[in-house]
Amino acid sequence: MIGSWRAHHPADKWLFLTVLLKWRANLARLGGGEMSQPTSIAEWLTSVGMPEYATRFAENDIDVSVLGHLTDRDLKELGVSLGHRRKLLATIAELPAASGARPMATAPAARDDAQRRHLSIMFCDLVGSTALSTRLDVEDLRAVVAAYHQCCAETIEREGGFIAKYMGDGVLAYFGYPQASEHDAERAVRAGLALVEAVPSLETPAEAPLEVRVGIATGLVVVGDLLGTGAAQEQAVVGETPNLAARLQALAEPGAVVIASGTRDLTGGLFEYRDLGTVALKGFDRDMRAWQVLGGDAAESRFEALRAASTPLVGRDDETSLLLSRWEQAKAGEGRVVLLSGEAGVGKSRMTQVLLERSAQEPHARLRYFCSPHHQDSALHPLIAQLNHAAGIRRTDTDGERLAKLEDVIAEATDRIAETAPLLADLLGIPIGDRYPPLDLTPGARKAKTLEAPLTLVEGLAARRPVLMIFEDAHWSDPTTRALLDILVDRLAALRVLLVVTFRPEFGPAWRDRPHVDLLGLGRLAPDQCVAIISHLTGGRVLPGEIAGQILDRTDGVPLFVEELTKTVLESGLVRKAGNAYIATALIGRTAIPETLLASLLARLDRMPETRDLAQLGAALGRQFSYELVAAVAELPPAVLERSLERLESAELIFRRGAPPDAEYTFKHALVQDAAYGTILRDRRQRLHGRIASVLETDFPEVPKRQPGTLARHCAEAGQTEKAAELYIAASGRATAASNNVEAAAHLKRALALVATLPPRAPRTVELRNRIMVGGWWWST
Repeated sequence: MIGSWRAHHPADKWLFLTVLLKWRANLARLGGGEMSQPTSIAEWLTSVGMPEYATRFAENDIDVSVLGHLTDRDLKELGVSLGHRRKLLATIAELPAASGARPMATAPAARDDAQRRHLSIMFCDLVGSTALSTRLDVEDLRAVVAAYHQCCAETIEREGGFIAKYMGDGVLAYFGYPQASEHDAERAVRAGLALVEAVPSLETPAEAPLEVRVGIATGLVVVGDLLGTGAAQEQAVVGETPNLAARLQALAEPGAVVIASGTRDLTGGLFEYRDLGTVALKGFDRDMRAWQVLGGDAAESRFEALRAASTPLVGRDDETSLLLSRWEQAKAGEGRVVLLSGEAGVGKSRMTQVLLERSAQEPHARLRYFCSPHHQDSALHPLIAQLNHAAGIRRTDTDGERLAKLEDVIAEATDRIAETAPLLADLLGIPIGDRYPPLDLTPGARKAKTLEAPLTLVEGLAARRPVLMIFEDAHWSDPTTRALLDILVDRLAALRVLLVVTFRPEFGPAWRDRPHVDLLGLGRLAPDQCVAIISHLTGGRVLPGEIAGQILDRTDGVPLFVEELTKTVLESGLVRKAGNAYIATALIGRTAIPETLLASLLARLDRMPETRDLAQLGAALGRQFSYELVAAVAELPPAVLERSLERLESAELIFRRGAPPDAEYTFKHALVQDAAYGTILRDRRQRLHGRIASVLETDFPEVPKRQPGTLARHCAEAGQTEKAAELYIAASGRATAASNNVEAAAHLKRALALVATLPPRAPRTVELRNRIMVGGWWWST
């Protein structure tokens, strides 16, 4: 293959590849060779030599339509041995229509709808392969090529690329397919630089360093007809871009990465370049400008607390000035509270992010709390989450390690460790053993002292340095957290503290009339301010008037809507760059642009089919979720999981704090989570919550013990009604023991609503109803 490949001009590989693939596709259609589709589970199991499992599959209603959805955990629950599980999963992967999207027996032939895509395409060529073929034994040559291919695969996939084809000593890769990212051009260049550095260091039978040359071009292509079958399948890409990448690769010197102007525009100042000027390329009727990439900057940090949004804050100068002014007052010893109110998507979180960015270089303590719609009945949930994060407590830590980490956090704020640690340890469910005297307190006294403990930390921190506290989405706060805020707001007037509380207009805080409290309402933006956001996202290029007008009409001045809908248009292929403007690629009708934010987000998720499933899973877990939990539920290889999470980050649908396995993820906005969750079909949603509940019980035993309400929610969504009611009753008991009567009542109400759906006279229903009545929720409401 190497010899025949080199017989052509290197830049003609693209044409040769396309012809060869079409020939193989025709041969496959004539000769078959693909595993046939089974018509029944019994037939399939017999064909793979495991008929003994047929009864178990039938008892669990597994037919051929769901084979593609089976996971290792599913097969394990069916009682399939480890070796047989591996064999079955490998066989399932080879079946046509293995996704199980439709019954295999009636699945139509595979097809692919052509679509316009914006891709960065890379050609990588092994230098001197003809000379190698003349002096190496064929087996040694095979080992050289195999090592080279493996290096290419690992490097390209690590940067989010897609290996389209290996052809002897050439490698074709796409960046932006099948999942698009705004950083595809950057990733392609980074992959190219990594390849020219990594390939020469390979140890091979060549007995001399290998070298490669890389060409990269970025532009609009049509991804269409699926060519080949099995491992030979490839999405044919048509357009100028792949031909340009092939020619640039031929132009490159050994060990060099050469890119087109379109790629250079997208990567900006991220790399160091050498301008090669305009060059004449075979097959092009005009000279093309080319650039050699000499090196890159330091890798961007992926582990910042919450990645700052890329879109600048627009139209909030007065509000920003007020926040910064109040921060100055707080640093001077005059504690301030700013209540930041606004509807969903109007920019409350963006405002707090600006404050965090502006204060980043100043010495201060930063405390950030997040409320969740799923934990409105979990007392002090935002405080518990913040303490766990600040202390770096991991689920695998021993009780002693967890207590020591908590003590370290307390010691940073106060010397009253013996007084505070037992209360906060009890709140976090950490046994104190014989390290401290037992808490011999009545429920009421325990609650009062528990509320006092975090205030002690705030006061201690403020005595050492200014404190910036951000409390997000207070409209979802639990009653006990609101009681804590009542005390905090009154007390911090004499402390070096700025507290910013964000909430939606329907929330009515009781503190707005305090003299040290400001109420700041965020309204919608004016049309010219929305245009400024659009201009930033387009890099200053002007959108066609009709498209820009539709974006303005449909977003109605809500910044989040403007941002998301503009990104959808830019990613959709409806427009393409032309100088300092975008021009429409076709006649734009009213239906071409999504009508709503939901439709816009769905369109973006649809363009990321692999990450869409992960986004749905994350949405089922909640607005925030940990890497450890999503990894346990997703059952994906770590590399695949991390790559998918990175793509969701690149699309700015989620943000990350920390690094895996300790990373925590947050959806950019509750509306983004809602959109992802709303795409899940009802049956799959139920199965998904069932899997989450199962994982929480088996792999996270502390959750049923310390957070039964969380497990109850997933069980309820999974249709496990009796179990969910039991857990809500248990959650009510925990809340009652802590004298959190409002939360206890709410849990019992949820349990009662679930029990009402059960057969009224069934013994189990009667038992659960009696237990709820004993709880006496009506006395607390």
